[in-house]
Amino acid sequence: ARSSHQIVLASKRQKTTAASASTSIVEARVDANGVRRFSSLDAPIMCCEGHKGEVFAMKFSPDGGSFATGAMDREVFVWNVRGECDNFLVCKGHKSAVVDLHWTTDGDHIVTASPDKTVRVWDVQAGGIQVKKWAEHQGFVNACSPARRGHPLFVSGSDDGTAKIWDQRRKRSIHTCQETYQVTSVSFSDQTDLVFTAGLENVVKVWDMRKYEVLYELKGHSDTITGMSLSHDGNFLLTNAADDTLRVWDVRPFCSAQSRCTRVLTGHVHTFEKNLLKCAWSKDDTKVTAGSGDALVNIWDVGTGSLLYKLPGHQGSVNEAVFHPREKILGSCGTDGKIFLGEVDL
Repeated sequence: ARSSHQIVLASKRQKTTAASASTSIVEARVDANGVRRFSSLDAPIMCCEGHKGEVFAMKFSPDGGSFATGAMDREVFVWNVRGECDNFLVCKGHKSAVVDLHWTTDGDHIVTASPDKTVRVWDVQAGGIQVKKWAEHQGFVNACSPARRGHPLFVSGSDDGTAKIWDQRRKRSIHTCQETYQVTSVSFSDQTDLVFTAGLENVVKVWDMRKYEVLYELKGHSDTITGMSLSHDGNFLLTNAADDTLRVWDVRPFCSAQSRCTRVLTGHVHTFEKNLLKCAWSKDDTKVTAGSGDALVNIWDVGTGSLLYKLPGHQGSVNEAVFHPREKILGSCGTDGKIFLGEVDL
């Protein structure tokens, strides 16, 4: 993402200096160059480089002090948000690309998914060591997601047509949700009583974790669902699909509407690359963003459905874009191997 200001990008390469700091809310200010600033970033736009290949996934830590990226080079990098955005930690072990990753709610661990058919958990506080490796899937693992609360549970989705539930305290999966087609996106509900799965079937299946049965389905997409994200309040599910739409679904338990789809958003594209483009909510759940094959970062207003920004900067598909949990910062990663952090006044 770039701003309209003409500035020199602060490009930073891989470093191993350990440093991490929690980030607090920053008031608007004017810097020495007369540029109005909205964050603690060293510059309005920071460009981070170091991965050897396409970057598929990016997430900010819960405290906002760092962010993690996963790439074609089979590694997970953890970077500082403040200062020069140094890469201070590398997690190595996957035998293929890292295509999805998430932080646990406490910020201590990162869970990753890979075409090497494994789901892995890394301890960030212990220097990025691998503390769990699950290898039950029989096909590429496309997606993973941790539970927000309760026991240390994770869900993963694979090309083998299954979504598996894992408990970090156990060596094997605790349940398998069998589907007909490849599973490309997964998530838990806020209370961890439901699991959302989606993929080549173009529908979102909502599984009851108590009975391990499909409670209901969310129908509307006409092509593969490539990413999903649960709102911070747990009431709405955002999905990104290869039909070039984002959809917002009401997943509250007592929704009385005839259709749970409350909004259809357009403006981004899926291209021949067929990457699993993801999507995300802003910290207050009023804006959403999504990856796009046209090298642009898009931001929509959920209330009005209007497309607010189309931000240039990348030179290839934007695979994931994410909002900072506390500041007016948007992060993005793409097939050009670059990660951008940019201020966005929302």
